[in-house]
Amino acid sequence: MNNTPYSRHPDHLRLAIRLTPNAGRNVVEGVEIAADGEAFLKARVTAVPEDGKANKALILLIADTFRLPKSSISIISGETARKKILRIDGDPEDLEEKLKKLL
Repeated sequence: MNNTPYSRHPDHLRLAIRLTPNAGRNVVEGVEIAADGEAFLKARVTAVPEDGKANKALILLIADTFRLPKSSISIISGETARKKILRIDGDPEDLEEKLKKLL
């Protein structure tokens, strides 16, 4: 059971997210632990879940929140689901420090 929503890899971090589209505002709400013990970052975006709009808004929100370039963030899994895994390219140690400061 991992209580952090991310995992370190040699050249990137993977971040588990639960996205709520069509929200009142764009915001990262913090970490939540699911009933199965899985940790994920809760995020809300105002964009609608059609034509990838909510996914693009999520990438922009994560980039802005953690001060990262949009080009370093991609969706590994969950393109059409609420639970997503993002890949954030970069030095895993630096990325982990940024996440810890804001979580």
